[in-house]
Amino acid sequence: MKPFHAIHNPDTPISHLPFSPAVQVGQFVFVSGQASVDETGQIVSDTFAGEMRRSLENIRKVLASAGLTMNDIVQTRNYVGAQADLPEFNQIYAEYFEQPYPARTTLMGCLGTLLKYEVDVVAVAPRLA
Repeated sequence: MKPFHAIHNPDTPISHLPFSPAVQVGQFVFVSGQASVDETGQIVSDTFAGEMRRSLENIRKVLASAGLTMNDIVQTRNYVGAQADLPEFNQIYAEYFEQPYPARTTLMGCLGTLLKYEVDVVAVAPRLA
């Protein structure tokens, strides 16, 4: 028996690759990297803003599968394709997250030519009373 359970429902994007959209261990929910993909897992090429917003909306859908929201995120790891997109990245990021912001790591230039943005997060489920 594994020490976690996988989280998935019909509203979360499905990938043909071997990973779960998210797994839960106790109160912690680890969401796999979400990119600009549709419900079937097909990549949707777009502007940087379009890809980032689609990726974050995919995060929102995966978290909803666990009964969580964007406010439950405690850490984000962001993969930005081009340094030139950093100002737009910070602007859109501030639309999705409120202060106090989650801990954050941002890596650049590691996506090749397939994607402009990808994000994975760690969230914490509230304790049940």
